[in-house]
Amino acid sequence: MLDTHAFVWWDARDSHLPDRMREAIASAQNQIFVSAVSVWEIAIKRASGKLIFRGSVTGAIETHGFQALPISVAHAEWAGSLEQIHQDPFDRMLIAQANLEGLTLVTVDDQILRYQVPHL
Repeated sequence: MLDTHAFVWWDARDSHLPDRMREAIASAQNQIFVSAVSVWEIAIKRASGKLIFRGSVTGAIETHGFQALPISVAHAEWAGSLEQIHQDPFDRMLIAQANLEGLTLVTVDDQILRYQVPHL
């Protein structure tokens, strides 16, 4: 599962995305998920002028062949119970989803890595 930055960087072909992550995302052996929370975060940041993302986020997920991951009440409960090491509620939701769904989180966020979450 891509965190929001990884998804935005992949979509923009941005060099900030490390090569090992780019290779894992490009591999046909891996099913790639993008959380609804990332779509929400992108929409909020785009509306506030903090992020430029051209076109539809949903369309980009489909174009790249990724799977959309909805937010469930179980995800919300888990995210709400996480220790607030990281103050970003979007990232805590990604951590909860990765843990509950058994997914590896693709991230470069050091704060996320302070949690027990499978990551690349």
